[in-house]
Order: sequence, then C-alpha cells, then structure tokens
Amino acid sequence: MRFQAAILRTAGTPLTVETVETGALQPGDVLVRIRAAGICHTDLEVAEGRLAYPLPIVLGHEAAGVVERVGDAVTGLGAGDHVILHWNPHCGHCFYCERAQPILCEKYTRYGAQAVGFGGQPLYRTAAGEGLHSLMYLGAFSEYCIVPAQCAIRVRPEIPFGAACLIGCAVMTGVGAVLRIARVQPGDTVMVIGCGAVGLAAVQGARLAGAAAIVAVDLAEARLELARGVGATHVAHASRDDPMDLVRSLTAGRGADAVFEAAGAASAFRLSLEAVRPAGQVVWLGKVGLVEELAFRWGSLMQEKRIVRSSYGGARPARDFPLLVEHYLKGDLKLDPLISRRIALAEINAGLAALKRGEVVRAVVMFNS
Repeated sequence: MRFQAAILRTAGTPLTVETVETGALQPGDVLVRIRAAGICHTDLEVAEGRLAYPLPIVLGHEAAGVVERVGDAVTGLGAGDHVILHWNPHCGHCFYCERAQPILCEKYTRYGAQAVGFGGQPLYRTAAGEGLHSLMYLGAFSEYCIVPAQCAIRVRPEIPFGAACLIGCAVMTGVGAVLRIARVQPGDTVMVIGCGAVGLAAVQGARLAGAAAIVAVDLAEARLELARGVGATHVAHASRDDPMDLVRSLTAGRGADAVFEAAGAASAFRLSLEAVRPAGQVVWLGKVGLVEELAFRWGSLMQEKRIVRSSYGGARPARDFPLLVEHYLKGDLKLDPLISRRIALAEINAGLAALKRGEVVRAVVMFNS
C-alpha cells in the first residue's frame, strides 16, 4: 500500500512529505493507521544532525492510532483496536531481557542504531523503490506504521488520540521514572528540573505517588505555571530564584528525597546532585551530546547518593500504558495541557521549529483521514 510520510534526507534541511510504500505484512506484525504523533526532542536532534542516524529516515516515535490489519500469527489484536505504540521491542531471551531490562535488549540495541525494522529490514520504501530508515522502530510521522505486535498496546477508545500518543514516550518516561525507577513514597519531597513534556509528566508522577512537596524548576514562566497546574506545590525560576534554598527550606536543610533531571543541560545535572539529600535518589532523564563531558563537584556525589540514568521510566508498556490511560480518564493524569499545538503532517517543519524555539511543550501531528 502507498501513503504519505515525512522524510529527512539531509540533516539540517527540512523534512519532505512524500509517497512511501510497504511490502507484505509479516506474520507477527501489525499495520496501524496513525492518528496522532508527538514531536519529541529526539526527533529534533536527528533532524538537526546532533544525533546521527542513517538517512533517508522517517522520524517520529510517539504515536497512537487504530489497527488496520494484523499478521497471521498475531493474537489479541484486531482491526479497529485503538493502540498506543511503544519504541522498545525486545526479544525476551537475551542476556538483558532475561534480567528484566528490555531497554537494553541486544537485538533492540543492534537494529536500533541501523534504524530498520525489528527483523533487520527496512519497513518502507519510496514509490521509486528507495529503502527508507525509520526512527526507533516506528517512523511515526507517517499515515501508517508497521510494528511488531508487541509494540501496539490496546487501550480504551475513550482517550483522544492526541493525549494517547504522549503516553508512548514522554509521559511513560516521566511518570515511570517516579513510580518505577525512584519509587517515590507518600510524604516525600521531590524536585523536577526542566518542565518540558517529560518533566511535567514527572511532576504528575510525583503527585500520583503522594509526594508532600513537589518543586518544579525551569527558566520559563509559562512552563512553571503549567507545572503548578499539573501538581507542583512550589516552583523556582532557575535564573531568578535559588532552587537549593527552596528545597532546603522544605526539608530542614536535608535536600529532596528524589530529584529528576529533565532539562538536558550541564547546570541541571549539577543541580540534581547538589539538591538531593544524603542517600537520596537522582534520576537523569535529560541528555547532552554523546561525547560531551560534564564536570561535578566531588562532594556532591558523596553521602550514599544513588544516581541512575533512565531512558523509558522502567516501562512495561503492556502493563503501564492501560494504567496511564485509566489515570487520564479518571482525571488524575492531565495530558491535554501538555499539547501546545495541533498541526497537520504538511506542517511538520513548523512544528520542529517551534520546539527548537521553546514555544511548545508538545506539538502533535494529527492525522484525520
């Protein structure tokens, strides 16, 4: 079949919307008609060339849609099911999968860098027969997407597609970091540094966990207001206020029980270590360049502090996505305020530019056909 997709041909140049096609559906795969896809900072990094992937490539990895067809070996999914896609297929039997670390699956990491399907082959071609790479096993800036059945998680159809797609990456990463990685407890004091989509999800995860104080830190007043709206009890403007003084005033000088870095800045990584209490938990969610070096005050690493880097919030999508949908439908998880702008696929470059300028938390590409 043929359909439209946004393709990056040269880093640093605009994406082009072109006609692409797929081959026959494999027995274990699912064809999903994409209805909404969020524009994430990872997409922007690849588009600008700061994160290198093979080209040409279809970007997009945060998506929701409707199952169109399933392969002969697929069970538990059928045409018409509403699904949220996830970008972490895993083999289930390698060294890391057997240790319940699917994010490190050896097959996942091997093929992920090649930007091909989980079977090792390109998922899409241009109408002229040119092979196309796809970002993070999805390539969701596209009218349709072929994924392994394990990557399509059936959810209740009551959740709007725009909200649902956010669960596939940013929300799972932020909420999961709080509930699955740090295991924040009722009464804890939490600091979240960076109030983009992941940080705002972490704020909400802290609220769901019953944290007594949630300190949100950012450089933008609008994002701090958003943080208040979704659960922050205190906010600190990083260039005007002193987040350290604030969190110490709330904890008799100890520091936060858990700190989540979601800004992706050297100063934010340093703050995360200074602001956490002795024996507290630091979770790094943001990132800098792969070869960029960071410097820390040695004393900030002392006193039994625990530091972990998390890419997907300890996700078990089959378990976690439906739970997050339930929280949304009950009003406990506020996703609509995270959507700053809804755009068409033809406006994809404007959406990426708005993200780069910091004008949006999430721009979401809506497919209405």
